Amino acid sequence: MASVSAPAQSATAPAAPLQRGIVKMVLSGCAIIVRGQPRGGPPPERQINLSNIRAGAMARRAAQAQPDTKDTPDEPYAFQAREFLRKKLIGKEICFTVEIKTALGREYGMVYLGRDTTGENIAEALVNEGLATVRREGIRGNNPDQARLCDLEDQSKASKKGMWSEGSGTHTIRDLKYTIENPRNFVDSLHQKPINAIIEHVRDGSVVRALLLPDYYLVTVMLSGVKCPTFKREADGTESPEPFAAEAKFFTESRLLQRDVQIILESCPNQIILGTIMHPNGNITELLLKEGFARCVDWSMAVYTQGAEKLRAAERSAKERKVRIWKDYVAPTANLDQKDRQFVAKVMQVVNADAMVVKLNSGEYKTIHLSSIRPPRIEGEEKNKDKDKRFRPLYDIPYMFEAREFLRKKLIGKKVNVTVDYIRAATGPGESTPAFAERTCATVTIGGINIAEALVSKGLATVIRYRQDDDQRSSHYDELLAAEARAIKNGKGLHSKKEVPIHRVADISGETQKAKQFLPFLQRAGRSEAVVEYVFSGSRLKLYMPKETCLITFLLAGIECPRSSRNMPGGMQVAEPFSDEAMLFTKELVLQREVEVEVESMDKAGNFIGWLHIEGLNLSVALVENALSKVHFTAERSTYYKTLVSAEEGCRERKEKVWANYEEKPVEEVVHVTEEKERVPNYRAVYVTEISDTLHFYTQDVETGGQLETLMETMRAEIAAQPPVEGSYAPRRGDYCIAKFADGEWYRARVEKVESPAKVHVFYIDYGNDDARGDVVDCIVRDIQNTQCLLNVEYSGATCPLVTIQFGDTKDDVGLGLVKEGLVMVDVRKEKHLQKMVTEYLNSQESAKSARLNIWRYGDFRADDADEFGYRR
Repeated sequence: MASVSAPAQSATAPAAPLQRGIVKMVLSGCAIIVRGQPRGGPPPERQINLSNIRAGAMARRAAQAQPDTKDTPDEPYAFQAREFLRKKLIGKEICFTVEIKTALGREYGMVYLGRDTTGENIAEALVNEGLATVRREGIRGNNPDQARLCDLEDQSKASKKGMWSEGSGTHTIRDLKYTIENPRNFVDSLHQKPINAIIEHVRDGSVVRALLLPDYYLVTVMLSGVKCPTFKREADGTESPEPFAAEAKFFTESRLLQRDVQIILESCPNQIILGTIMHPNGNITELLLKEGFARCVDWSMAVYTQGAEKLRAAERSAKERKVRIWKDYVAPTANLDQKDRQFVAKVMQVVNADAMVVKLNSGEYKTIHLSSIRPPRIEGEEKNKDKDKRFRPLYDIPYMFEAREFLRKKLIGKKVNVTVDYIRAATGPGESTPAFAERTCATVTIGGINIAEALVSKGLATVIRYRQDDDQRSSHYDELLAAEARAIKNGKGLHSKKEVPIHRVADISGETQKAKQFLPFLQRAGRSEAVVEYVFSGSRLKLYMPKETCLITFLLAGIECPRSSRNMPGGMQVAEPFSDEAMLFTKELVLQREVEVEVESMDKAGNFIGWLHIEGLNLSVALVENALSKVHFTAERSTYYKTLVSAEEGCRERKEKVWANYEEKPVEEVVHVTEEKERVPNYRAVYVTEISDTLHFYTQDVETGGQLETLMETMRAEIAAQPPVEGSYAPRRGDYCIAKFADGEWYRARVEKVESPAKVHVFYIDYGNDDARGDVVDCIVRDIQNTQCLLNVEYSGATCPLVTIQFGDTKDDVGLGLVKEGLVMVDVRKEKHLQKMVTEYLNSQESAKSARLNIWRYGDFRADDADEFGYRR
């Protein structure tokens, strides 16, 4: 900045009109910038130079475009003169007259403090303090104002004031940019303590030049945490302002330019000095935000020492009032009702590590994503490793399991406060990104703890970085950034330099051989700890066994739960009534909860069967008590049988849910016989559908046979209309399907074994498998298979009932006929009521032996059981 030489006022100059203004800036001891009152924008400005006096020239830096020029220092007392006027005039109202206007447009005049000429004469004040000299050339003695200036100068000389004193009166102002090699060290050395300063220049609303006192360092400071609209320099050198750039600059200038302030220098990233300017009347950073002249910026928000939440609150206020740069602002949740923006809900499930399923008070389920965080993920080459291995994100992505477990233990079954921050619109799939459905993103707190912040602070999630104009972010975004910074500093979780944790979890669901090896261990263990990972239906679950580090499929023992809908070879199997309710009941009670299980056995598919307990409650009993399951006969041998039956009886009497259509069967009179003396046959008509080599056979009741035939006909008609497409079905063990039999017809079957896509073993569930039979049974196959017979159950066996069967027309005993033909041996029974029939069978057997029929053709082959072989009959 430089001073100007003010020409002396002509004695014959006409009286100039009086004008008013506000001092915006003091250029030197004899030049000021005066502005008018703002009306709808920044007001006009003009430079007024003081007539008849001259003050020292301010220092000037050499022009960078002119390498031959040099810096010029302050002239003696130039800085003191500028400071004298700055403290007296900045922001004050003055009045002035313009006596001379040069050809170049420079104006000279008299300036008075206040609204009229009765105020202090500024030129006289400067001369009186010895801070300016009088231009005596051209002064006429008949001009009293000029004569007074000369008198004042003489007095100041006599008093040795200012430049007339013996001091040098020089100041050295140093530009920090050129004098300090490492600005960051300079900033750090100040320890974020307030420094006295003068704002020398305002580049835009958020960038200023400040003179630091008392060392007179000139430094460029950018306000921490905010950014105002700027002036863009075009290719031709002109500047084009962004919307509200001029207004923002004036807002800062009118409050800070050449004011005494305090500055806290907070950081110095990439040679940019960030700071906060404190004025007695307020904090300019927060004021700019509140009035809509600036927006928050994430990259410098963290260093703002006064608290980032204050800046967010100020910006939020401007957004709500839609002032200036926010005039077209629409809040991310503007279309949501208040009850949908903030609510209390119960956490039912944790999805991965950034989302959860909650249950609202209305009973509705809603998926909530944690705002502005990203769960652990695999990047780069790790994605392509082990392509042949089945990828399980929960266990295979580093820290995903830890993140899920943190949320599960903290939230499952608990009530949380949800504040919706934004709704992320659905996106279609891109070249390298998958499609995403619409997401409700929210801040979730429990007990005053922000769950997302806690997750990030443990290094179990990272914070998403946004474009500066992207307002869809967490309402506590700054806390998330601060938490991430702490996690990085402390090397937590994802930011740790240690080896990542590895979770070797074996999934033995459906692995029959592995399950068989594991079964004895679980049976001996009694009650084992588990976490319910998934609920397939009311009674079928997937469990994670933490001590054994494996996943198993678990079936609830002792109950028969309604079946859910599922895909079958013949189409979709319709869900049984209350199957969805049973699954929902189980989900709400145990999903992702820590439970205890008692394993009793396993089925052929490798699924474990047993009892599940949660907080002292038996899940099987709970389902029966709530009329969502019936007691299965296998429960008879368990210690829970009486409890189950008692619970079932109450629901059955009330006809609740699965018992809604229950009808009491008429009570039949039962005659209890302590010892049956005679056999009382009760034959029923059956069709024999298959006979095995061991004389096991399969039958269909005549009463229900018609229904089966109708089912078969309907199924075959469906197949004829829509023939199966080869290769469309991939069989798995345990699946139910339809298969073509040797007779060319289709029957219902169950997959027993899969050797290859082209070779599958099935069991025909309605008729059995017609395998090759020995000569022993060929004759009865011809006689009774696929014919109507009469069947009577005589006693129970280990695997199936033992029966007698009669021909439908003659009523002859088929078994007795086999004995007479010497085709089978008699199994002697001791029951008294069977003795008559056993005796008849034994007599027929003796007759066959005597006649050397079939198996007796070489005599009694049982005689080989002699003493020399170590046996005795």
